[in-house]
Amino acid sequence: MDLESTGNRASRERRFHLLEVVRDQGEVEVADAQRLLGVSLETIRRDLRLLEAQGLIRRTYGRVFAVEGGTVETPLRIRPEINPEEKVRIASAVVSRLGDAHTIFLDEGYQTQLIAQRLPQDRRFTVITPALPIATFLAARPNIQVIILGGRVRGNTLGVVDTWASEMLGKLNVDLVVLGANGVSIDRGMTTPDPAVAAVKRAAVASASRRIFVGAHHKFGRTTFVTFANVDDFEEIITGTELPPTLAKRFGAAGANVTRV
Repeated sequence: MDLESTGNRASRERRFHLLEVVRDQGEVEVADAQRLLGVSLETIRRDLRLLEAQGLIRRTYGRVFAVEGGTVETPLRIRPEINPEEKVRIASAVVSRLGDAHTIFLDEGYQTQLIAQRLPQDRRFTVITPALPIATFLAARPNIQVIILGGRVRGNTLGVVDTWASEMLGKLNVDLVVLGANGVSIDRGMTTPDPAVAAVKRAAVASASRRIFVGAHHKFGRTTFVTFANVDDFEEIITGTELPPTLAKRFGAAGANVTRV
């Protein structure tokens, strides 16, 4: 990864270290980064501008966030701060499309947590999920039976992965699967940085009678490490109106049914 081809070795190493800190913590205060690296505020700001110009970090109001890449993903605790209004609209749209589904798979992630919070109170569901936060929240609902997948828990997202989870899904027949991704592209489809996560998502796709994809507009046009589905594997791809209509049409021409809400 080329953090900056110009500048001396010390500057490049400092920016590498700064990027590692941001990715490890998910977010840092600019002032904290300055103190950690022991450089002037102007120097840290210059480093941040270079990293932001290369799409490696995002800055807002004195804070710095890691940007997801091929093998890097945003910690779950940071995700509520990224396009929150758009994600609420997407969650509401999914709930209106449940139809007669009784068994629902909800993927790990903040977007699917919003969907879980909005599931109707007046009908019974069985919800299958790899997400500990979703399972914990829904377990208290008297109208919902929760089935959580077994396996290794990822500390970054509190999602369950690995062979046990995939094999368990392979034995289930699910009415509706709701999935997210770290990247969505026409050529590479739905992608995620972690092969273990991709395996669970792939098993969920195979288990489903119906499939809906959910993702905020910033996921589109991006590719991460592992593909788990194609854009035309879903009956509907739901995103926000923030996605440019021209890009939505390009996905549509590739066979995707994109809905902007």
